[in-house]
Amino acid sequence: MVRVSVLLCFVILVVIMVSVSFAENNEVKSTSLKKAKGQETDQSITKVNDDGEHDDGHDQDHDNDNDDEHDNNHDHDNADDDDHDNADDDDHDNDDDDDHDHDNDNDQDNDHEGDDDNDQDDHDNDNDDGDDNDDGDSEDDEKETLGVYELKKGSLTVRFTNRGASIISLLFPDKNGKTEDVVLGYDSVNEYMNDTVFFGATVGRVANRREKTVANDAKNTIQGGKKGFGHAIWRVAKHRYNGKKPYIVFTYTSPDGDQGFPGRLDVTATYTLVGENQLQLVMEAKAREKATPVNLVHHSYWNLGGHSNGDILSEEIQILGSGYAHVDDNLIPTGKILSVKGTSYDFLKLRPIKDNINEIKLGHGINYCLDGVANQMRKVVVLVDKKSKRKMELSTDQSGLKFYTGGSLKTMKGKNGSVYKAYSGLCLETQSLSSAISNQYLPSQIVKPGGKYKHTLLFKFSIVP
Repeated sequence: MVRVSVLLCFVILVVIMVSVSFAENNEVKSTSLKKAKGQETDQSITKVNDDGEHDDGHDQDHDNDNDDEHDNNHDHDNADDDDHDNADDDDHDNDDDDDHDHDNDNDQDNDHEGDDDNDQDDHDNDNDDGDDNDDGDSEDDEKETLGVYELKKGSLTVRFTNRGASIISLLFPDKNGKTEDVVLGYDSVNEYMNDTVFFGATVGRVANRREKTVANDAKNTIQGGKKGFGHAIWRVAKHRYNGKKPYIVFTYTSPDGDQGFPGRLDVTATYTLVGENQLQLVMEAKAREKATPVNLVHHSYWNLGGHSNGDILSEEIQILGSGYAHVDDNLIPTGKILSVKGTSYDFLKLRPIKDNINEIKLGHGINYCLDGVANQMRKVVVLVDKKSKRKMELSTDQSGLKFYTGGSLKTMKGKNGSVYKAYSGLCLETQSLSSAISNQYLPSQIVKPGGKYKHTLLFKFSIVP
């Protein structure tokens, strides 16, 4: 009996020791997992704080395509306009200024600055292997929140909304140092949701296309369609508020069949403040499974005297375009390019917009054939307001420009209680000339699967003597 009792005690002791050991092991594993998660979280937060940039962690393919764009797209910096040759000498890496971080999402991918020095050619030679991993779709884009974002450097401050990747204000001082807003728009960002004028918007999939269609659809066709990119809520993929090169990256995925166009199209609009008082815009699009036509334009209404300071007719403009696209009585392109020499369309030399205004159909816009070599950055427009002494120079790599004086603007309420009407602002829409000379899609307008569309603009602001 004693032996049985001793044996039983021994068995119980063994069971207790095994249980304790098992519990201890489990406790160690749980503690290790908790610690690992804590380290991962701490690293993520630290990285966001160190980078000082917002990266939403989505659209990896978009990010890889565009991380280096602000520095790498300046293959054209040796263009004819020497004023902005050195616009992009500084890298995002060297931004030591205080940065604005909008989000503490997982920022695990290659950061925007780090890529600039080590992967200078990544943007133009990006790997398409990740195309199928992009999960962007129209439903995701519709869930994006409407917001306002700002870039500031020196004397230039620009605000945006992700509705249409639009500029909603651009502040720049006049000759006396008085800062004014030089683009038309609305007081509230919510008003842009009902905007039919497309103030400051990125327009696509195919903008400025005139077709033989009913009159009610004509304007929508010109602005990219009834459900064009200017109506969409874009994703803010990256944003740096200030520093040496403040920037914001908007992305949007246009689904197959959008506006009746074939194939999915991934679109990026990147705004960057470069050099001294210069705003750069790079619009890109990548076609996926089908070939599709693409023509993206920027649709800000400019008034260098200030958005509320009357019309733009007294402003002086120079357009370095020796030809223009001929249209018929219905404003449909005939395919002919005519010389501006001896016509009211000749702005080869700086002169007031009001000259011969009654002889020009500028209320509908004139499409110019720009001088210089297409696909190379060069200065194409100079705009001067004599009263404020503000000057804007526009450079681009495109072959065409639509000059629209705002002659068809209806009387409407604008920012700060101002009232806009005909000629309150003008549009300068650089684009492919192919979109202006034919009502049929030309091969140069078609982006094949895996192919890319790219369109660069540079706005330089200054004060004339």
